[in-house]
Formats: sequence, C-alpha cells, structure tokens
Amino acid sequence: MSSLYLHGRIFDGDGMVDGRAVLVDGDRIARVAPEAEFEGFDGETVDCTDCTVMPGLIDCHVHLLFHGEPDPAADLDKLDAAHAVVRALEHARDTLQGGTTSVRDCGGRAYQEFAVRDACNEGRFRGPTVRAAGKMICMTGGHGNRIGRVADGIDEVVKAVREQVHAGSDFVKIMATGGVMTPGVDPEDAHFSAGEIAAGIAEAKRFRRRTASHAQGSEGILNATRGGVTSIEHGIFMTDECCREMLERGTFLVPTLAALRHILGNADAGIPDYVMDKAARCAEAHERSVRMFHEAGGRIAMGTDAGTPFNLHGRNSDELRFMVEVGLPNLDALRAGTRNGADLMGLEDRGRIAEGAVADLLVVDGDPAKDIAAAADRSNHRRVVKDGVLVHAP
Repeated sequence: MSSLYLHGRIFDGDGMVDGRAVLVDGDRIARVAPEAEFEGFDGETVDCTDCTVMPGLIDCHVHLLFHGEPDPAADLDKLDAAHAVVRALEHARDTLQGGTTSVRDCGGRAYQEFAVRDACNEGRFRGPTVRAAGKMICMTGGHGNRIGRVADGIDEVVKAVREQVHAGSDFVKIMATGGVMTPGVDPEDAHFSAGEIAAGIAEAKRFRRRTASHAQGSEGILNATRGGVTSIEHGIFMTDECCREMLERGTFLVPTLAALRHILGNADAGIPDYVMDKAARCAEAHERSVRMFHEAGGRIAMGTDAGTPFNLHGRNSDELRFMVEVGLPNLDALRAGTRNGADLMGLEDRGRIAEGAVADLLVVDGDPAKDIAAAADRSNHRRVVKDGVLVHAP
C-alpha cells in the first residue's frame, strides 16, 4: 500500500525542507519530491498541514526490563523470567507508541531482553527495532554487578565479551566507572584498568561488534576512549582532555540527561538516599560536560536510560527538551534523536527521510525547529509509522 504525506514541513534527519511530499510504498520511502509531482495520486493521502514529518526517534540507551521504580534492580529481582519478559514487551510497545522507533538496550538480565528484541525485530510483536547488549560487563563489585557479567583481568574480560557474542549480542557494553544506581561505588572512580577495557573492546571489534561504555568519571572516559569504544554513555565528569580525545577518535556521546532529571525531580518518592546523594553531586557537572562536548563539535546521539527511577518507557522524547535546555540548538537535538542515533547503531537505512530509507516516521504538530516541544511533548505527536505501517494515531 502507498501513502503520500502532503503539505507539511519535513525534517529529513539533517535539516528542514519545505515544499516536498513524501511517498511511502510498503516499508520504504519511495520518493521525496515537490508536491506538484504527485498530482493525480490516487492512494492514501495524509494531510500534514501545520505539521512536521520527521524520522521516528532513536533512543540509544534504554533498559527494557526496568520499569522506572524507585529502585528498579531491586524490583526486577522480584520477577521471574516469564513476567519480566512480558513487562519488557509492554515497555517496547509503549516506547513505539511514544514515537521512538529504534532503541539500543544497554543491559538486561540473563538475556531475557533478547526474547523481546527478537519478537519486535521479527514482527511478532509491535515494538521498535531493538539492538541489545546482553549482560553488561563489570569488575568485581563494580557498577551493575547485580545483573552484569563480572570479570577481572584481561583474560576474563575477553572471555566475557566472547560470551556475549556467543549469546547473540548486537553490541558489547563495558562498565568503565562506578555509577549512581549501585550502592558502594563512586561515579568518578575508574573501574577496570586501561588494558582490560582495551582488550574487551578489541575482542568485540574482532567479531564486528560495536561497543558502549558506561563512563562517568574522567579517567574511565579516557580509558574507554583510548581503547576505541564506539560510544561513551553519560560522560558526566568530562574534562577538556576527554573531549579532545573523543573528538579525535570520532567517539559518540550518549548523555542520558533524563536519568538524573527524573531522579532529582522525585526526591520524596522512595529513591534510595545513596542514589539521591550521588545524583545531586553529578547534575551540574553532567550538564556542563554535554555543553562542552557539543560546543567542541562532538557527535551526540540521544539516549534516555529509560527504566531508571521515574524515567518511563514511552516518554523517551522528553530527552529532546532536556538537550535543548542544556544548550543544544533545536536542530542539533533533532539530529541527535534521529540521524546520529542511526549512525551510532549502524542502522544505515533508518533515522532519515530519504528515498530508499525505511519508513519509520513521526508526524508532529508544529515546527520542532522553532519549538522543541512539537517533537518532545507526546501530546503533539499525530502519527507514528513503523516499517511503513501506522502504529499509533492518538
């Protein structure tokens, strides 16, 4: 079936385009051309007057098994595998209905999220395109150790990477520092030596896997960057040296501003005290680091850490507003949420409105280049299309 999107502005993943129409044929964008070219078209037409047609959003950091409770890991412990998978499928559905058509799951439990990934990617369940890391790899006592793959020493880290590849991971995540959500660790402390991280990243690359590194403190950011990691997750305590070396290597930053925003915005809602204390210490440095990296010309891809406290699946688009609030121009936030995310995840035919691209579309009221709320606020979403199929039209 063919559908023609008329009379709207187009954000094509790079910039705003006027006077064009978008023809979708099956699961692909067949043509982007002046509207006059389609005179006499007799298929379905979608009137986008006063709207913007843009690619579906891409969230490069979610945890589909987490539900956004005050202590998500503790609550996940209470669920058996079957109930955890069903709940994660619901999260995938909510994510797609919220306008996010592709996600990168940055760590689950015992590969249960792989069942969710496969159901969505094979079309057996309506959800976003999913790329999944499997078990996050951490040191003894390190951030994520309750559900991650604990490894110490170069040989053990290499073995842990091989296990993720064997299990079917799409990319590999290595924990370079402490974090906010794990008790007894400091976000500024480097976890793993530079040699351990470099060995793990090299092994992942040997099997054609991209890599992500949870890295909040500056030493851990440098260790992962120098090791050749594809993306730094969070990047809270970035220094000029971190920024410079990331730019030299083309390393992406996935800021996940939503994570700390939602923690600090729910101070009296049962979040553990140690989490609140660390979040408060990190917040100002985090925003400063994102601004610095953007101003230096670094590549930023949108990520939310959805599933962390009060950071709900389906509200992923909020991150666009948060990026603008810390200093990104609207168009750069939109690029982070579409084209850049596709580039980071290796989704060559998504994240853009172009001929031949997969028809993952989000139609929003207004012009997000002028008011980011047009795309960030779900109440402005008019149509979500995944693989050419209408999946949500409130």
